[in-house]
Amino acid sequence: MSRMAAGMEFEEIAWLRANSPAWRLLRADSAPLVLSFLYRIFVEENVRSIPAAELASRLDDELYARNERVPHSFPKPAKAYLDDWAAAESGWLRKYYPEGSDEPHFDATPAVEKALQWVRALAERDFVGTESRLNTIFDLLRQIVFGTEPDPAAKIEELRRQQRRLDGEIARIEAGEATMLDSSGVRDRYQQFAATARELLSDFRLVEENFRKLDRQLREKVTGWQGGKGELLDDVLGSRESIAGSDQGRSFQAFYDFLLSQARQQELSDLLERVHQLSGNAESDPRLRHVHYDWLQAAEAAQATVRQLSEQLRRFLDDQVWFENRRVIDLLRDIEGHALSLRDEPGIDLTMEVDALAPDVTLPMERPLYTPVRRPRLDSDPIRPAGSDDETDPTALFEQVYVDPGPLRGNIRAALRRQPQVGLADLVSAAPLTHGVAELVTYLSLRDDAFTVVYDDSRSEQVSWTGPDGRDRTATLPGVTFARAVGLVAVSPP
Repeated sequence: MSRMAAGMEFEEIAWLRANSPAWRLLRADSAPLVLSFLYRIFVEENVRSIPAAELASRLDDELYARNERVPHSFPKPAKAYLDDWAAAESGWLRKYYPEGSDEPHFDATPAVEKALQWVRALAERDFVGTESRLNTIFDLLRQIVFGTEPDPAAKIEELRRQQRRLDGEIARIEAGEATMLDSSGVRDRYQQFAATARELLSDFRLVEENFRKLDRQLREKVTGWQGGKGELLDDVLGSRESIAGSDQGRSFQAFYDFLLSQARQQELSDLLERVHQLSGNAESDPRLRHVHYDWLQAAEAAQATVRQLSEQLRRFLDDQVWFENRRVIDLLRDIEGHALSLRDEPGIDLTMEVDALAPDVTLPMERPLYTPVRRPRLDSDPIRPAGSDDETDPTALFEQVYVDPGPLRGNIRAALRRQPQVGLADLVSAAPLTHGVAELVTYLSLRDDAFTVVYDDSRSEQVSWTGPDGRDRTATLPGVTFARAVGLVAVSPP
């Protein structure tokens, strides 16, 4: 529960004024530079991670241009400004080292997104749409009311009301009375779409920040843990379950599953393409034409943070096993040392007999009965000498099919450079099978660091190919999608 959930009280506002990084950013003397520069890098270009050297170079160009206009307005070097913005007392940039890299990287914090949203809200707009938001409010209220309605009769009546409305609209269109959205209606709805799309990207930073806080708490707890492994595992797994089962976790997982749906992705791409091709759309923003790819990249960054929790837990277990094994060895060596020191003492018998560590109970009915050994019978009558007329052709032993997985991985990598995910049916359509079922099975068994294979049992797809005999064959299998792994550079479609 946020501190502002109780209301706009004096104490709450005073606490935010003293502790909120977004408020400190708005009060800073360099706020215009910070907001404009970070907006261009992390919001407009949707950069989620940028090396420190590259960010410092771009900031240095910005400072040079500002100092040319107003001399000595920003006297410090670019690296010093970046360090100030990433300091704990500022909290506007997150400085970290990615896995496998010795160069620091930067990313914007949710505080920057909040400050930018407030500044954008101050700007005057020549057009303020209200109709689309009112329609959205009605749609959301209907979803809430009828989504929680326990009475089946009421649900059926609502569906019939929608059916009558659709039938009426179809009848008007058939009668030539089709209604079209005018330019103001298109502008109103596009403005709401653009605002929601940008808010989604900023919300992903906040979700990722919450996951990082959980990861930081886990690391602190593991570092100072003095109890047993079982207690820590119960605590850690309980925390992960509470995050995954929370409203935010379920909503994020539902959104991520939606992004991985090939059908929904295609539908969303078609809708965005058609909307941005409208000639009368004055609010059209070309950067939003492929905004769903930015959503997928941001969601993958949040998922990578979740995977770090599992990696941290695995490392803890490995360290604990090593420490426990070392403790056992130290105890054994201590016992051996005591035995050696007492070996020459008179009257001490160092020998000890142990029958067994535990009783071995074998019931009579558990013993197997005697089974006579069957002698094999050899029949040499079918054996024919070499060179006989009915001798089997040995060339069949060499007519085996080998499928090289290398070119198949190349097909998948090439497709994932153009889009974040690709279905198996699309791959086969672009590069037809030449070895039939053997090649299809090889596709299903591929594993690579550049992509992951997602199986969707809720839907099925058909894969067709032409066999060596010229006959067409079709295989029906669950939905198979190859998704690009985090870190693979993608080339946006034109």
